[in-house]
Amino acid sequence: MSVFDQGIDIARNIRVIEWLKSELIGTMAALYKAMIKNSEEAIEDAMASMIITIYVMARRLGIGFAQLDITVESKLGRAIKEKHEVEDWYGDLTALLRYRGDKKR
Repeated sequence: MSVFDQGIDIARNIRVIEWLKSELIGTMAALYKAMIKNSEEAIEDAMASMIITIYVMARRLGIGFAQLDITVESKLGRAIKEKHEVEDWYGDLTALLRYRGDKKR
């Protein structure tokens, strides 16, 4: 790959990252609107879009999908140990960690 091509690739990657950032913000707005309308389908759609965008953005930033998964699970484990409020009140973090473990089997 020539230096020129590398420059184009870097510029394109930066452009894609900026686009992904705006997608994430737009999807967050769509989530808020869906919550106001109390539309379960729209809420699920917005949340799924956010997750996809985050994974793609991580990849564009040099973080592999598997590495992101490892980091998420590590963060969940820490939050559980530190008695995060959501965990303490509802057990959501343990449920998520268990769900992620079950999916691997």
